[in-house]
Amino acid sequence: MDTRLHPARERLLPVRDALARHGAHALLVPSADPHLSEYLPGRWQGREWLSGFTGSMGTLVVTLDEAALFADGRYWSQAEAQLQGSGIELVRIATGASTQHFDWLAEHTPRGAQVLVDGQVLGLASAQALRARLDGAGVLLRTDLDLFAEAWPDRPALPRAPVYAHASPQVVRPRAERLAAVREAMARHGATHHFVSTVDDIAWLTALRGADVEYNPIFLAHLLMDATGATLFVGDGKVPVDLAKALATDGVALADYAQAGEALGRLADGSVLLVDPRRVTLGFRQRVPTAVRVIEAMNPSTLLKSRKLDAEAAFVREAMVEDGAAMCEFYAWFEAAMARGERISELTVDERLSAERAKRPGFVGLSFSTIAGFNANGALPHYRAMPDAYSWIEGDGLLLIDSGGQYLGGTTDITRVWPIGTVSAAHRRDFTLVLKAMMNLSRTRFPRGTPGPMLDAIARAPLWAEGLDYGHGTGHGVGYFLNVHEGPQTLSKAVVEPTMAMEPGMITSIEPGVYRPGLWGVRIENLVLNVPVATPENEQFGAMLEFEALTLCPIDTRCIDRTRMREDEVAWLNAYHAVVLERLSHKVSGAALAWLQARTQPI
Repeated sequence: MDTRLHPARERLLPVRDALARHGAHALLVPSADPHLSEYLPGRWQGREWLSGFTGSMGTLVVTLDEAALFADGRYWSQAEAQLQGSGIELVRIATGASTQHFDWLAEHTPRGAQVLVDGQVLGLASAQALRARLDGAGVLLRTDLDLFAEAWPDRPALPRAPVYAHASPQVVRPRAERLAAVREAMARHGATHHFVSTVDDIAWLTALRGADVEYNPIFLAHLLMDATGATLFVGDGKVPVDLAKALATDGVALADYAQAGEALGRLADGSVLLVDPRRVTLGFRQRVPTAVRVIEAMNPSTLLKSRKLDAEAAFVREAMVEDGAAMCEFYAWFEAAMARGERISELTVDERLSAERAKRPGFVGLSFSTIAGFNANGALPHYRAMPDAYSWIEGDGLLLIDSGGQYLGGTTDITRVWPIGTVSAAHRRDFTLVLKAMMNLSRTRFPRGTPGPMLDAIARAPLWAEGLDYGHGTGHGVGYFLNVHEGPQTLSKAVVEPTMAMEPGMITSIEPGVYRPGLWGVRIENLVLNVPVATPENEQFGAMLEFEALTLCPIDTRCIDRTRMREDEVAWLNAYHAVVLERLSHKVSGAALAWLQARTQPI
């Protein structure tokens, strides 16, 4: 019997001592940093350090005598295992956007008591909703303290990776043109200034990249723009001299990362500041003088960077070819090794697939941690094999591999499921239904401007017809050599908003799934590009869009239950495989080419 004490039990003690010293009852720990990033630098991974839960999303609440972690269905099994023995309760929430922790705080905090949260990592929109909920319960909200500064010994420092230019030929839109486009949007809002904290927006606006966060080619910075210039607040020494000169040529000056708040505080009376309430923290909003008028609207760069130019889409297609060739090399090795009886683990899959990607031209790194889950592990949507917890791929079942790469010309993200040994009728049923769901949406045409959430049900319909569903979104936006998750579009059950409109040039994933806890998981994912319908049949009804499949990798037909496939679905799959074969065959040879040819045979 393992009698080791869960680290959270010891780490909660100094946090509760700090709460008592400050006369507070509870601490709210969101998964966030001053940029409201999805993937966090080590310095702001306080929720993970304190709880031991390593999922990328989740909210922790600690009171003087209780603690609770709020996580959605993607993480329930993982959280149950990682929280065991921690003294932290798992609260299951419907989606990552849930505000159930607001209600929990209001119900578990005595009237008149204080709740602490670091305003530097609390989103402005979240802060407004939280304050309203706590005010109604007679609970005070205090946002001026970072409790981890007192309770977290050996807290990581700020990252120091250098900043570099994302250069031509992949950069086809000059920096000055990007800044001008945002200034045009500022003028439409009547804004004299615009403050940006989201790191992927800043990387896109400045045509710069970095390595401050694993898997994301970004750097920590804030940007304050006015009608003629801009100031980039970034760590001292991170921008090389020649790059600083190039930025100055485009009217971008450099200042120390820590001075962003002070700069906001010095805005002149009568200024009009544009901020995105979902992409800026309460701490920065509070630095703005009262004599400055604030306009809250989505960052203009968020929409601009989501719409890839035709020349950018061409580079993405090239990156997809390289990524597809890497997967052919890996899968050819994998199937041959399995046939030889070699013992392969989930860790080996990650190592070998990553190594194949690293050989491809333009490869920079992975776009997220590889998910290689065999059987029951595949039922965990965000599973990751670790050296102390992984499975061997042996016996019968399904192997789910979700992986992606960062290339100078684009970001990739693909999920495929492969048969191991003998697959059952139940395996084939789930695989085929998920494939039908993916194809159902992939083949859809829709009016330009349709909000992404309105398309979500099209993918789910074949699963709903069988009484099945999945707990995550159907798809997310993908950056251009940027974050693998970006907005504003989403294919999910999210509440529809005008900013979620599907526009030409957007790249989105389509990734429905079925998960059988303790048994297996199936998810099939392609990235698609929004393209205008070439020959609209009824122009009076407006412009129509359709999806171009970007991802190039066979879908294993050995897992298909052919009796569940309509002829039009078979035709789509065969046509897709013909494109995969045509696009990749000149990039591979030998065993990889033979594998590609075998896996793209028509059915």
